[in-house]
Amino acid sequence: MPQLDFSTYSPQIIWLVITFTALYFLMARVALPRIATVLEERRDRIANDLDEAERLKRDTDTAIANYEAALAEARARAHEIAQATREKLSGEIDAERTRVDDELAAKTAAAEDIINAARSRALAEIGKVANETAEAIVTALVGGRWTKANISAAVATAMKV
Repeated sequence: MPQLDFSTYSPQIIWLVITFTALYFLMARVALPRIATVLEERRDRIANDLDEAERLKRDTDTAIANYEAALAEARARAHEIAQATREKLSGEIDAERTRVDDELAAKTAAAEDIINAARSRALAEIGKVANETAEAIVTALVGGRWTKANISAAVATAMKV
């Protein structure tokens, strides 16, 4: 193996130093600046992306706050509309209930008047019917000894009690 031959160490070391120096300058002057540029661009892009994300987050937070405020306002408005509608319908229902109650009271009063008139007619007729019935019963049981005047007086006395 030529690497282990001590007589060729000095040329190998010289070529090692020359190669190492060439690679060092090549890396220092060409490759590392390019890598540094790429790293710097990447760092700037990341910083810009973070700034953009922060701006978008603020915009999103603002939009969410506006949405929640609009939603709360819409709920409040809906509640007001529902309350106004309830009050309006309640007033209409009360007015309709009052109208129906008045109609029922009028019909009830008319029916009571008819019933009272019928009762009065029936009570007026009951004396006549009672006289005729008593006269028929007395005539059938006793015969003709009682007069109509006596029977009417007895019926009138019995109806007063």
